[in-house]
Amino acid sequence: MPATERAIEMAQTAAQAAADKKAQEIVILDVADQLVITDAFLLASAPNERQVLAISDAIQESLLELPEKAKPVRREGERAGRWVLLDYVDIVVHVQHSEEREFYALDRLWKDCPTIPFNDRDLEPAETGEPGAA
Repeated sequence: MPATERAIEMAQTAAQAAADKKAQEIVILDVADQLVITDAFLLASAPNERQVLAISDAIQESLLELPEKAKPVRREGERAGRWVLLDYVDIVVHVQHSEEREFYALDRLWKDCPTIPFNDRDLEPAETGEPGAA
């Protein structure tokens, strides 16, 4: 069974908050068929500890603004700022320092899971022009 609509809404909201704080390599994985404890993983990375913490704070704030407010049942890693894990039951958010992201390679570990599309609302679509138009 794929991720629930609630999990998808939460993951996309969290992904947008991460994108707004300039997170890199944002990926949402549908792990519902693989795990019984959660429906989706959100993976995001940042080049330094301060940005990892800013991204995790923004995600927490954005999920509190949903009509059905969401608070993490568990938070880990905020003290060190290298890998912050936010467990919302429906989704688990991993905000990692770029070095941790590369070393632990959660993307590869869960490569068999489908991704949930995420489109940053602030990215403008590329202009499509007529061929040959200048």
